[in-house]
Amino acid sequence: MRVVIAEDNALLREGMVLLLNSAGHEVVAVASSGPEVLPALLEHRPDAAVLDVRMPPGFRDEGLRAALAARREMPGLPVLVLSQYVEETYAAELLADGASGLGYLLKDRVARVEEFLDALERVVAGGTALDPEVVKELMTRRRDDPVDSLTPREREVLHLMAEGRDNATIARTLVVSERAVSKHIGNVFAKLGLPPSDSGHRRVLAVLAYLNKGATGQGESADRR
Repeated sequence: MRVVIAEDNALLREGMVLLLNSAGHEVVAVASSGPEVLPALLEHRPDAAVLDVRMPPGFRDEGLRAALAARREMPGLPVLVLSQYVEETYAAELLADGASGLGYLLKDRVARVEEFLDALERVVAGGTALDPEVVKELMTRRRDDPVDSLTPREREVLHLMAEGRDNATIARTLVVSERAVSKHIGNVFAKLGLPPSDSGHRRVLAVLAYLNKGATGQGESADRR
């Protein structure tokens, strides 16, 4: 895949370049400041963009703004956003633009090579890749919500669904059968008032659409880490 990287930290930026190249991907351009990002994306039209949230000159939300602008210019552009911390306002704003082909990871995930590459590939395939800590923040911002009616196990399943995990992965993670996972998913959709679907991608989009509705985020999520 062809990738554009936007990251002001030279060490991390070059590390990602080497990592992606060694995995067989092509880094077609790098950007070290906010104003450089959109021109690079429009010029190279990559398969994916990996963007830092805070970049020069203001170190506020330059990377996020570039991501939103790029998706307006190139609808459906897969974007994987990196952040040093869980910045739930930025995460919610990005997801409000549409959940398909989007990821939001904490930077320490980059050091976990397989997790990082898996997240990027899921985003390019049109799925989602949300850091578990980001999901937790989004799900704990408001208490008066239908998520409060979910059992602890159903919350764990919803948590993993929002990360973009499929049924088999959820079953392995929770050490249960896939049939049990399907049953929990059916319960989750029934309690949230969302129609169940056999499509893993549609299922994740539905969950994220629910998380983004209103103030985004719901009752306490079970922390499995």
